[in-house]
Amino acid sequence: MASASYSEDLTCPICLTIFTDPVNLPCAHSFCRGCITDALSSQQQCPQCRTAVPTEIKSLPTSHILKRLAEKAKEAEKIKTEPAKEKAGVCELCPEHEEKLKLFCVTDQQLACIICRDGERHEGHKFKPIKEAAASVRQELEKGMENLRGDIPAMESVANTQREEIRKTKAKSEQLMTQIHRQFEEMHQFLRKREDEIKNELKFKEQDDVEKMSKSLKVIETALSERRELEAKVTSVVKIEDSERLLKSWTEGKSRTTAEDLIKPKANDLQVVDSSLSLGPYESHLQFFMWKEMLQVIQPRAELLSLKSNSADIAVSEDGRSLFCTPKSNQASLGSFSTFGSATSQARASAFADFYGTPKTPDYPSFSGFGQTTAPVFGSTTGFGQTMTPPSFDNNCVIHTNPKFTSGQHYWEVEVGHRDYWELGIKDNFLKYDGQQYSICGPNIITELGCEDRPRKIGVYLNCALEKLSFYDADNMKHIHTVSSSLMSMPLSAYFNIRVTSPDRNPLTVCWY
Repeated sequence: MASASYSEDLTCPICLTIFTDPVNLPCAHSFCRGCITDALSSQQQCPQCRTAVPTEIKSLPTSHILKRLAEKAKEAEKIKTEPAKEKAGVCELCPEHEEKLKLFCVTDQQLACIICRDGERHEGHKFKPIKEAAASVRQELEKGMENLRGDIPAMESVANTQREEIRKTKAKSEQLMTQIHRQFEEMHQFLRKREDEIKNELKFKEQDDVEKMSKSLKVIETALSERRELEAKVTSVVKIEDSERLLKSWTEGKSRTTAEDLIKPKANDLQVVDSSLSLGPYESHLQFFMWKEMLQVIQPRAELLSLKSNSADIAVSEDGRSLFCTPKSNQASLGSFSTFGSATSQARASAFADFYGTPKTPDYPSFSGFGQTTAPVFGSTTGFGQTMTPPSFDNNCVIHTNPKFTSGQHYWEVEVGHRDYWELGIKDNFLKYDGQQYSICGPNIITELGCEDRPRKIGVYLNCALEKLSFYDADNMKHIHTVSSSLMSMPLSAYFNIRVTSPDRNPLTVCWY
């Protein structure tokens, strides 16, 4: 084998690598046949000593001695650069005992030698010969490969499904973006149209008033001009000292002006036409009036809910919008109503007294777990997953009427004012206020909410497709809470509940726009 000490002597001066098919020039210098052929194509002399070289370089014989030495040098370099693991792989030894690794510890899943097997660290462990263990592992791997081959298509299917959902989401987002742009553009067009109409109205009123005032100004300027001419004439006549000439000059032109005309002021006979320019409420309440006008063209609008009661303790206003207490019995009870659409027949809800207690204690009585749930702040979104179980309600207390919500998206607003107790939402899912605490109530579950403000008007949004119910402070559209529950079963109807106590002057009112 070639030694590294003379490997440099086996290196071609041109390519600086070990010779490949070496040849010797007449000057005794050696090169790779390919390298010297390329070098001599430009000049016929040795690259090292500049000695002239014969033209036919291909006729030079290969230096077999250099070739054999070069091959050995290449083999030595190859061995030198092989990974240490491969060189030691022929006979790998135990790093601890320097014995051949002939066993495989099944317990620890590692190679071991005979001394390792008998040692304390591997006491009680199961061992196998390396070949047997490798065959077992290979069998397991091949079986695992079969599972992988079957699992990969399934995962690809899941990935494709996820990609499809991403595509649907992007398409839905683009659709909603177009819809939002169109709806805003409709509002912009309405506002631009009304802006032009109001500006034109203002311009017309301005022209009318300016025309009237211009006519008045013309009369005033005519009278002023006549008065100045008279002043000039009187001034010139007064300067005449000769009496005959003075009278002649004054009466000249058959002037009918008398001394009384000079003394009587004429300014009092003139009137200034005041500006009557006004846009009425558009001057101070333009935005409010535009909002009211836009309500007539906005689609869709809030649901027009109508209330009707057969309860002696619950009264409904003549227009069907307001619900308030008029108890006629000594024992107070709760009235519960569920309504939608045109005025429909309602039934009185049976008493909740067994659960709520007397009218003076509107809070739910304590029970196991109540008050221990974490109170989310307004603006949160949760599902009914917290555990808080109140006593069960009597189903006879809740009345639901047709028509009901079966699909689509619906929104309505209810003015709760300063009432100390109310419940709003849909069957089995509603927002409750008991005078101190806001809570989301569902089937056997109550979730307390943290609220700094006290909304006077509550907006309720129902998305039947997504099975979500959201509540808002309708005065500023601030999100209060969203319920996401698969327990919502169609059809659904709007739900109202108030506590019947003493007669109150603060009704619960459905908002109509």
